[in-house]
Amino acid sequence: MPREAPYRHVADDLRRRVRAGEWAVGERLPSRAQLAEEYGVGRNVTQRAMERLIIEGILEGRAGSGTYVCAPRERLRMVRSRHREQRGGSPFRADMSEQGRRGSWESRSQARVPAPEYIAQRLAIEPGDPCVRTNYEFLADGQPVQLSESWEPMAVTDGTPIVLPEMGPLAGMGVVERMRSIGVAIDIAVEVPRPGRATQEEANLLGISVGDLLTRIERTYYDRDGRPVETADIVVPDVRWEIAYEIPIDEPKLP
Repeated sequence: MPREAPYRHVADDLRRRVRAGEWAVGERLPSRAQLAEEYGVGRNVTQRAMERLIIEGILEGRAGSGTYVCAPRERLRMVRSRHREQRGGSPFRADMSEQGRRGSWESRSQARVPAPEYIAQRLAIEPGDPCVRTNYEFLADGQPVQLSESWEPMAVTDGTPIVLPEMGPLAGMGVVERMRSIGVAIDIAVEVPRPGRATQEEANLLGISVGDLLTRIERTYYDRDGRPVETADIVVPDVRWEIAYEIPIDEPKLP
């Protein structure tokens, strides 16, 4: 069982109980110690579970008082985390499932697209080198959530069953799992978020107005040798979603 499983189980159940109305908005939850006893886990597990729900905007911590149920947000929170890549399947679908939504997407892939200069720089290849370009429209309960344009160098995937991301035996899986299937171990992802304004095309696809605020995320995956194996430009409508990054803090080793 993965190390994250115990805290994720507690977080999933607490999320369910909050949504079921077991605790009203503004009501204080039992202490971490009480919940640890109830779930039969250590206090560190319930602490991590509650911290996860604080990140998601479901709970809020008040210094010296406890943890309370937050009022519903007008904007939903999208959590970017290393854990999203460790769950198997589609990270996006898992993200939406945690919000009680059905995640789906539409995609269009084209092979042997010459890499433009800015993509070549991000993938450490030569301009014009062949890539697979895939455009995605991500949906939650049928409503547009985000857009993405992904580029993968064919030097990595050509001749393999995963050359087209949404076809073959691993269709619908995330980049990490697909690359792992051909022996490419992704070690790290680098994301650069920037503010932006919606173009006419983006506004049409996302159901927003031209000029509305966006969050643009430039994401690149690197394998264990530091080689870029995929890069993408992700577009999230700011009016509907805010982005939160979960940053793990490793405890210092005792001497």
